Amino acid sequence: MSTQNVADALSPGLKLRKNRRRVWRPLGVTGLVVLVIWILVAALAPVLAPHDPLGQQFDRFLSPSGAHWFGTDELGRDVLSRVVYGARVTIPLSLLLVVCSLVIGAVVGAAAGYYGGWLEMLVMRTADLVFAFPAIILAMAVVAALGADLTNAVLAIVVVSWPSYARVARGLVLSSRNADYVLATRLLGASGRRSLLVDVTPNVAGPILVLATLDVGNAALLLSGLSFLGLGARPPAAEWGAMVAAGASNFDKWWLGLFPGLAILTLVLAVNFLGDTLRDMLDPRTARAVIQ
Repeated sequence: MSTQNVADALSPGLKLRKNRRRVWRPLGVTGLVVLVIWILVAALAPVLAPHDPLGQQFDRFLSPSGAHWFGTDELGRDVLSRVVYGARVTIPLSLLLVVCSLVIGAVVGAAAGYYGGWLEMLVMRTADLVFAFPAIILAMAVVAALGADLTNAVLAIVVVSWPSYARVARGLVLSSRNADYVLATRLLGASGRRSLLVDVTPNVAGPILVLATLDVGNAALLLSGLSFLGLGARPPAAEWGAMVAAGASNFDKWWLGLFPGLAILTLVLAVNFLGDTLRDMLDPRTARAVIQ
């Protein structure tokens, strides 16, 4: 093989690597940077917050100024401090409920797709039942049944979120379980569970990871929405959705709802940018389309 032929053979791989580097600019890097900043804010909240988020030590409804960058709320609490501490509620809980939804949905979906039969029927009909209701309405019903509490809000969002992972995992497993390498492993004596974990799972992990990344934003929105409706965080906890609700109750005090709303917006945009970037990097069809 000539040098030119070798270069032609290697050029798609080189182009793919160049494309993956290009995918990270600019939205992917922007999303990653913003997400890292919010994680650092949540981790360093006691250091970054200028005042006690629960301390009622200032005049009510002070507009943003040099003394209080985000102003004060209806109880004289510093809004900036509450936004900073709110990151310690929204971000960890959003990640937690996405992980729980991913584990539950991916496990039952993969098992349903691989083994089929009554298990597949049970899992998919249950998922269809959950999908029959709007997510926020079903979450509200679950929280109302369990009691208005932040923990119950997380459980409610897990209940409405796992079917999407189950459907994706089932579809990917169905497309992989009859592949030649899976059948060869089974013919060599591997058990169904080992074949599912070793041979099929790596092909499912990429799309599931992308879905989980994108779902962090949806989880943050649902969690904030339940708190906005009074079904999540309870006073005096600093939580972004509850702070937006306080701003809606005092609409003329624009800073009460603006800054926690911007916090939710930037977090959701960051994880969506990052999820889109991961999707483009892990999907070979997208990569080839960009190369061509």
